[in-house]
Amino acid sequence: MKTHLLIFLFIGITFSCVGQESIPNPELQIKNAVLAAPEELRGEAMVYGFNGDGELVMLREGINDMVCIADDPSRKGFSASCYHRDLEPFMQRGRDLKKEGKSTQEIFDMRENEVKAGDLNMPEDPATLYVLSAPEERYNAENGEVTEPDFRYVVYIPYATAASTGLPLSPEAPGMPWIMDPGTHRAHIMINPPKKE
Repeated sequence: MKTHLLIFLFIGITFSCVGQESIPNPELQIKNAVLAAPEELRGEAMVYGFNGDGELVMLREGINDMVCIADDPSRKGFSASCYHRDLEPFMQRGRDLKKEGKSTQEIFDMRENEVKAGDLNMPEDPATLYVLSAPEERYNAENGEVTEPDFRYVVYIPYATAASTGLPLSPEAPGMPWIMDPGTHRAHIMINPPKKE
């Protein structure tokens, strides 16, 4: 019995150590997270990243209007994002609901109802989300190097429509802006530059 217990404890410790080693140190997480933001906003952005238990925590307090989220080490490839601070209530609510196990549609519906009820604030002015990503083969998890990343830009403009913006509901050319989820709290302009081959 003691032998089995010791083996179990050893295995548990091993997996714990492996999990912690797979999470980059805070400095590297911060360095890579802010790559998604415009260069002039990187140095003073707030940054969320992951601790040794894989939990999302604040790694650095920011002093400008940019909030950045480091790459999730539990997922393949690389993806970092930065967004205007006015989007934080919307983003945090989404993270909380996802943690509760809500589906994508449930999260959409709940936030829509909460915004309409005045319980969740959305930006009064357009607010931007920047996403930088790369597939697994263009990301070195050991040193954090991201090669030839892809970009995506999202401008949230709640309750905007195709009619109010003059934008189509789908892109008609590579990189062409278009509007998604029109007429809802989550209405946003999508800009997807062509991906690297």
